[in-house]
Amino acid sequence: MLDKDRIAAASQVFVKHWRDGSKFDALEPRLRPQSRTEGYAIQAALETQALGQLFGWKIAATSESGQKHINVTGPLAGRIMSDTVIADGGTAPMKGIAMRVGEPEFAFRMGRDLPPRSAPYSVEEVLAAVGTFHPAIEIPDSRFVDFAGAGEAQLIADNACAHLFVLGAATTADWRAMDLVEERPQITLRGQHYLGHGKNVLGDPRVALAWLANELRGLGITLRAGEVVTTGTCHPPLPIQAGDHFAVDFGALGKVSVGFA
Repeated sequence: MLDKDRIAAASQVFVKHWRDGSKFDALEPRLRPQSRTEGYAIQAALETQALGQLFGWKIAATSESGQKHINVTGPLAGRIMSDTVIADGGTAPMKGIAMRVGEPEFAFRMGRDLPPRSAPYSVEEVLAAVGTFHPAIEIPDSRFVDFAGAGEAQLIADNACAHLFVLGAATTADWRAMDLVEERPQITLRGQHYLGHGKNVLGDPRVALAWLANELRGLGITLRAGEVVTTGTCHPPLPIQAGDHFAVDFGALGKVSVGFA
């Protein structure tokens, strides 16, 4: 079992590579997490070492394609730090990105806290705590050279492949009355059009949101008012390159876009 010193040392490895835009093969054995719990402990130390503040949370691998992309069997939670957020319509740097994919996502900003408790939160309870809905784009990446072979615990320690994030404006539509499962955002990239599908996000983006709340509950973490949760890609990750413009039209729910330097 990893002690506090080894957890801090492992976290420092990730932070260094994150800041340098560099990659490495694997944590040395004495620092390597052997469970999801140890992976999350290393990830948590990022908050004390990263340049930004906690902006919110992401969920990796909520779709079958996302799970295949990083070779895991289920979702992973990660932190979104404020220094990784790109303004809607802004430009994201490509330096150091190995995955080179963009992901259209359903995101929620919490309106009130969901503190840890013994009983799981229901989807209805979590939705009642949401303040606003937002269209979003995630640009994931890993600090591992071979992210597909890193394994679940190391990928959690690697902040669930968090890298850059774009948050669109809060929707003015009555999203609570809409069937998000059947929403089909249109992605435009290099003149091609692609259709996402809400059902690709753990079957329902609202279920994914509740999963995140309960994952944090199990870790003794409060999901706080003001924090954003992005629920995972609704379309298989789309390859990006320098000069691209990635735009997502969520219809009545709004639009979001980002360019790549």
